[in-house]
Amino acid sequence: MMSTGGLITRADAPPVTTPRDPAQEAAERELSKPMYHENDPGLLDRALRKFTDWIDDLFDAASGATPGGALGLVVIAVLLILAVAALWWRLGSPTRTTSSSHLFDDGGIRSAADHRTAAESHAAAGRWTEAVQERMRAVVRSLEERTLLDPRPGRTADEAAAEAAVSLPAHAADLHAAARTFDDVTYGGRTADADTYTRLRTLDLTLDRTKPLLTGPTT
Repeated sequence: MMSTGGLITRADAPPVTTPRDPAQEAAERELSKPMYHENDPGLLDRALRKFTDWIDDLFDAASGATPGGALGLVVIAVLLILAVAALWWRLGSPTRTTSSSHLFDDGGIRSAADHRTAAESHAAAGRWTEAVQERMRAVVRSLEERTLLDPRPGRTADEAAAEAAVSLPAHAADLHAAARTFDDVTYGGRTADADTYTRLRTLDLTLDRTKPLLTGPTT
């Protein structure tokens, strides 16, 4: 204390200071209180926001590197979608397992005439998928009965078409198309229709009247 003209005055006290680290910890404790976070977005909202930000950044980077910018990127995306759709339609469902799909079931050996009768019965009832299956079996069984194919359990439609094409080279493309149709409707989830069955029926009748090339194709 100092005395000035009979008055006693108190010297200014030094300012109170708090070290930096404790002050930061105190501020963090204060800000962590629930009252400051009542309106914060939830975990899902934050995750969605990060994802949309990532998509925006990716789109911006791609559009900057694509001729035509964002419009060019959209055009490319549409073309890719159309290409995938065309492949799906052409090749069928990915569940097709033609490498292990047997043409005939285990219900016993039936003649080509039996399969044709069953096919016509299904066709008359509008069961086109079953009609196509039976007609393809009639085609192969007829070739076996004519000794153009050796009877072999476990043969697939593709194998039958490839073997039959040796003695019927003029119909090789139609045979392979018929085998693919059989696989599509049997293992690929496709649905047959009247036109599909008519084409297969025509092939069956045509092959039945075709003279085979017994010596195989010339080289």
